[in-house]
Amino acid sequence: MEITATSSELIELGIALLLAGCLSGLLAGIFGIGGGAVIVPVMYQALLFLGVDDSVRMHIAVGTSLAIIVPTSLRSFFAHKRRGAVDMALFRSLMVPVPIGVIVASIVAASISGAALRGIFAAIALAVALKLILHRPSWQLGTDIPGNPSRAIIGGLIGFFSTLMGIGGGIINNTYMTLYGRPIHQAVATSAGVGVLISIPGMLGYIWAGWGNPLLPPFSVGFVNLVGVLIVIPASVLIAPLGVRIAHALTRRQLELGFGVFLLVVSARFALSLF
Repeated sequence: MEITATSSELIELGIALLLAGCLSGLLAGIFGIGGGAVIVPVMYQALLFLGVDDSVRMHIAVGTSLAIIVPTSLRSFFAHKRRGAVDMALFRSLMVPVPIGVIVASIVAASISGAALRGIFAAIALAVALKLILHRPSWQLGTDIPGNPSRAIIGGLIGFFSTLMGIGGGIINNTYMTLYGRPIHQAVATSAGVGVLISIPGMLGYIWAGWGNPLLPPFSVGFVNLVGVLIVIPASVLIAPLGVRIAHALTRRQLELGFGVFLLVVSARFALSLF
């Protein structure tokens, strides 16, 4: 773990992450997404600005995003649970397969390249963006979520790909549940619980995967940057209400299109960086 840095390096890191937190909070408030779909690309740009080595840049953005998601996913899950909005039967059925997917993804992250991580993020962001932009209410795969073994397989894949993307699983799990006819509010509430199952083991996995890497920026514990965690969380929380006010001035369809376009831009940005 590298814990030394010059004053100028710390100031640059702090300013870049403060801006990253503000932008993340604004976009999260507008689009209702508090996780890595916003944090990872913004964090990646901040690390790019600071000149962090390309081989660890995406790993740090993903790992730090998972750490940032931990407190917000816990708070959101318990709040939804108190309101009785969480499908606890579905949540309990995912308590084993989702963390298994997270563990496998953490092992993969220890050896996968930054370019491969960007490619995975770009591909899934593109798929979700197209679903949001082209979505029709009639699109459904069934009237209810199937049982095992398909549920366990899907749960493992949600944990796996969410961990490689640095997201809490909300985007993927929301899509999964709504395609099987579940109400969006129940999908959002249950996804908060899935975020807990992903973010905590995912954060620990990225700490393990990056432990001792000599290319890490100052104050990094494995692939989790502590400065990023401490700055992005309060900055995003402070600015998010402004995004919420903007969101309430828009229709649901405008929000879907807006977030879809945002994901298209992020997908294109990461895709272009591969060449």
